[in-house]
Amino acid sequence: MTTKQIDYCIELARTQSFSRGSENMFVSQPTFSYQIKLLEDEVGFAIFERNGKGATLTPAGTQFVTYLTNMREDLKRAIEQGQNFSVKYKDNITVSLMVRQALYFLPEAIRIFEKECPGIQITPLFQYANGLDSFLKNESDVFFALKEQTKQLAGVTVHELFDSHIYLITDKDDPLAQKNLITDEDIYGRTLMVGGGSPTLLRSVQSKLISSGKIEYFNSPDHDTTLTNVASGKGICLAPGFLNDHSGQFAWVPYACKDTFHCVLVTHRQDTRESLGDFVKTLQKLYKDAVAFPL
Repeated sequence: MTTKQIDYCIELARTQSFSRGSENMFVSQPTFSYQIKLLEDEVGFAIFERNGKGATLTPAGTQFVTYLTNMREDLKRAIEQGQNFSVKYKDNITVSLMVRQALYFLPEAIRIFEKECPGIQITPLFQYANGLDSFLKNESDVFFALKEQTKQLAGVTVHELFDSHIYLITDKDDPLAQKNLITDEDIYGRTLMVGGGSPTLLRSVQSKLISSGKIEYFNSPDHDTTLTNVASGKGICLAPGFLNDHSGQFAWVPYACKDTFHCVLVTHRQDTRESLGDFVKTLQKLYKDAVAFPL
């Protein structure tokens, strides 16, 4: 299977026309049709159902073309990243994190580090659900994690970063937004968004509030959906401070709870690059110096 055949297949699925497909790919129609047939012979099933007007995808073809489209996009991104890298960089450090705001100082750290260590690129990798698995497969060099996630990991080095507190997130017009500290009693009678991949500590706090029998709750699949629900007036939610993007869109009010999230960076123990250690230290220093920054 060649990239040319993949592109022809995707184009035919889009246009459902051999003539338009070949025209868009700048080849003759016989060449276009022949390459599609070669691809079908190779995979061993009919991708298209031919008809007098052109071609439509078979059920197997529909699934196959979806896979090809995703694969082609991944390949395109890989080529673009390689082109970027080859122009000015000699090494790369990949940082995996669940969402952009989890490492608020990452852009500043990249700016400082790449100025001090020219030729080394820092590449963020956003993986909301499978970041740890990706890191353990050596698909990333640095993993932002909660310390509780690292207890059973072997062959890694854990770097302390910061402690993050629990906050109540509300719409800015909500009466609770005017408070300086939120207690359980403040939440009673309200609807609390729960779930959404919440860490163990947060799930424990949510469960305690639910078990009081004094609040309603609403299951939300992820943090972005939760924020949308809060903005639409469906409820309020509790979240770790490291998810705050400090955009001012919502009110983040400290919640009266002594428990904190211990946020760390994890690296592979066998990765002894000095540049990797320097980058971790750059991030650690930014958080250490930001004494008044709410987390």
